[in-house]
Amino acid sequence: MIIRKIRIGTRGSALALWQANYFKDQVQAKDVDCQIVIIKTQGDQVQNLSFDKLEGKGFFTKEIEDTLLNEEVDVAVHSMKDLPTDHPKGLVIGGISERANPQDFLIIHPDSYDKHSILKIMKNSTVGTSSIRRKVLLRSFQDDLKFKDIRGNVPTRVKKLNSSPELDAIVLAAAGIERLKIDLAQFEVVKLNAKEFPSAPAQGVLAYQCRENDLEIRRLLNALNSAETLQCTNVERQILKLMQGGCQLPLGAYCEKDVAGNYHCYAAYAKDNFDPVKFANLSQTTTSNLAERMVEKLKSKE
Repeated sequence: MIIRKIRIGTRGSALALWQANYFKDQVQAKDVDCQIVIIKTQGDQVQNLSFDKLEGKGFFTKEIEDTLLNEEVDVAVHSMKDLPTDHPKGLVIGGISERANPQDFLIIHPDSYDKHSILKIMKNSTVGTSSIRRKVLLRSFQDDLKFKDIRGNVPTRVKKLNSSPELDAIVLAAAGIERLKIDLAQFEVVKLNAKEFPSAPAQGVLAYQCRENDLEIRRLLNALNSAETLQCTNVERQILKLMQGGCQLPLGAYCEKDVAGNYHCYAAYAKDNFDPVKFANLSQTTTSNLAERMVEKLKSKE
């Protein structure tokens, strides 16, 4: 039984606070007292640059990890897709959540909707997104699309679509929309299948990070861990690691386990913003070497 108060480190956006409170509720259900500590990250502070212009990796995680290492917080709650595949020395992922909807949503202003288009969006439309992965994948389906970098939290980006004449659509993770219960009734929404439009590795999953030597916290996090989700996200993140990529790499990877116990992996990759996208998929009965086989298949298409 943990008798000390657990300090939970998180960003201060509405979605990050939802995630931190989701974790807090699980911890308090085990009769453990806890409090939320808000930490500003580079990604929060620098809003005028797209991700590819920011330095290094871990735009939304480094400062939180620093407070964890400095013992100012005990657990960090992250969107797992934001975590670099290499951990700072002394930190571990102690547990992860079950996966929410892994899809991306293409949210289209009604004036730009075209029911005859494959993406249901008019030709030469401008889509707001700062994700290179989303840009190259969307362009692979409709090569006339234009893009505008857009930053801000989830509600802010939805408001920009409604108010900016420069935007015809935006792309957001379904998990964030659904967790915040954002009303999209005024827009047309295209749900992009993660098998055809592979999401960011570990999209829709929360990661609970702690100090490696804090065995008390590690036991607590292990009790909250979703083992099946971890098997799939390990494959996705290993693909990312083997491709030597971070947030700037145009790479999507999604792995799922079916009811028979088989694993199915889908990935898409481009060398850069304008390189043709390579798609690959594999199925096998275990996750052993699945990531390695996927990377080999992607690179064989270069």
